[in-house]
Amino acid sequence: MTPSALLVRADGAPGPTLVVRVDRMPGGLLGLGRELARLPAAHAKIALYGGDGAGGLRYRFVQRLPGGGFDFRAGCGHSLLACVVAEGRPGPVTVRALTTGDTVRCEPEPPGGAYTLHFLRPPDAPGTLPTGRPRDRLLGVPVSLVSYGNPYVFVDARHVRAPARAHLLALRAEAARLLGHSPDSALPKIAAVEATPAGLAVRALTVGGWHPRLAVTGAAALAAAGALDGTVVPRADGPVRTPGGTVTVSAGPDRVSVHHKRAVVLRACPLPWRIHATA
Repeated sequence: MTPSALLVRADGAPGPTLVVRVDRMPGGLLGLGRELARLPAAHAKIALYGGDGAGGLRYRFVQRLPGGGFDFRAGCGHSLLACVVAEGRPGPVTVRALTTGDTVRCEPEPPGGAYTLHFLRPPDAPGTLPTGRPRDRLLGVPVSLVSYGNPYVFVDARHVRAPARAHLLALRAEAARLLGHSPDSALPKIAAVEATPAGLAVRALTVGGWHPRLAVTGAAALAAAGALDGTVVPRADGPVRTPGGTVTVSAGPDRVSVHHKRAVVLRACPLPWRIHATA
């Protein structure tokens, strides 16, 4: 039979996610690059998911890269939420992100429609600061390297030179080399932060350009960084301003939470392969 997937758009995401159940992949294989390459190039974000046998979901994110090929190492909170919405479960759902190792509990916020995503790891857990330091210097600029949800580079906006995107990309490439990533990979992500009288403001890059708001993993990493002493990120608890609107975060001793996130199913999409139904 010819299987289908769902195209799901999360509010604040740079684009929709093609959500594919693993049992609709040929042989049920996760991350099968040869088959994923047959998908239309317009599907830049792909989420592969299935049940975990304990009432939750297991999920893997795949990022199509602008130059061709796929990155299987990044995470995407908007795509994780897209899987929960595509599955259509009414209650809280725990999702294990296979790529990053995160466990995320998605809780509906009454009245219906929005979710809070709880990243169930203490902000000060081992590995949150991959260099072991709250601050490093890249190209003479003080930054904080944080690994929470995704590896992130946070830069004080006062140190960002014009043109801002080019400077941030240069800093990101230096951080990639330091952390053992290819400079042209999707990781680490990068964002500039600024403490203003109106509160904390953030502008982030995503694959191919500026992020319209802030990735869910970026919001989680921001809150985790703000909970640690000595980073370039001030305490982030509450609304954070971005070019596309506010993102609300909170940090506790055992988790970081991103609040008021929504996603909607746009349409079903046929997949370019066939699978054999089993009784």
